[in-house]
Amino acid sequence: MNLKSLLVLVFTLFATSNLVADEGDADISFYTGTFDVIDKEGDDQTSLFGIEHKNPNLFRDTFLGKFKPVTGGFMTGDSSVYLYTGVEGQYGIGPLKILPSFAPGYYEKGDGKDLGSVLEFKSEIKVGLDLFENSKLSYSYSHISNNDWGDTNPGTDNEQITFSKKF
Repeated sequence: MNLKSLLVLVFTLFATSNLVADEGDADISFYTGTFDVIDKEGDDQTSLFGIEHKNPNLFRDTFLGKFKPVTGGFMTGDSSVYLYTGVEGQYGIGPLKILPSFAPGYYEKGDGKDLGSVLEFKSEIKVGLDLFENSKLSYSYSHISNNDWGDTNPGTDNEQITFSKKF
């Protein structure tokens, strides 16, 4: 992890903490997992660690389901950084939650995989289980690519385990 990547991640943490509502409502998630899980050669596969913020005050119930904005970022073991903001849906079956999301973002490759562009798009499906009244444990699978807008478009598939807590 280089200093520049660390500073970008710390900036993201402070920026998302300022999005917290005045009443103190916030949904903060910490996640870890594997970046480029389907890498055939295995040379770009590495760990990742991230943080995500959702403001429950911006939650909207529409005819398509429940939606809220999501902002976050992660850093890989190879100093790659991805900062994103987008929208997440929420569908529930009792304590089980299904959370699809889409988020465009900024990608810096660091010493890691070149995804072909600084503009990348993350599509994710997350399955979560309510543990207690204000916390959730989830598994997610995401795909990040640039939709062929970059020089190349190798994309990456990632798996994460997430712990979320409402404050």
